[in-house]
Amino acid sequence: QVQLVESGGGLVQPGGSLRLSCAASGSIRFYAMGWYRQATGKQREVVAALTNAGSTMYADSVKGRFTISRDNAKNTVYLQMNSLEAEDTAVYYCKADRSGVGYWGQGTQVTVSS
Repeated sequence: QVQLVESGGGLVQPGGSLRLSCAASGSIRFYAMGWYRQATGKQREVVAALTNAGSTMYADSVKGRFTISRDNAKNTVYLQMNSLEAEDTAVYYCKADRSGVGYWGQGTQVTVSS
C-alpha cells in the first residue's frame, strides 16, 4: 500500500504555469502513476499517465502544455502545467496503480482565473 500527498496547487492567471507534486510514502518504482482532475459538476478524467517503463499518455486537451515526470529516488511524481486556461480549473488528483490496485491522493485545487 502507498499513500500519496499532492501539493503545488493554487490560483494562477491564464497563460501561467504551475508544477504539481505527488509525494508517495514508499517506493513508486513499480507503479504506474497518473494525474487526474475533476472540475465542479464533472466526472473525474485522466490528464496524464506514466508507466514504470517510462511510457506517457496525455489527454488531448493538455497535449503540448502539460508534462508528467517521475523521480523514483524521491518517490515523487510531477505535473508541469504551462499555458494554463480557465478550463484547467479543477481538483487535481494523483493515482498509483499496481497489479490492478489503485491508490489516490487527497487532491490539490488548481484555479485559473484573472
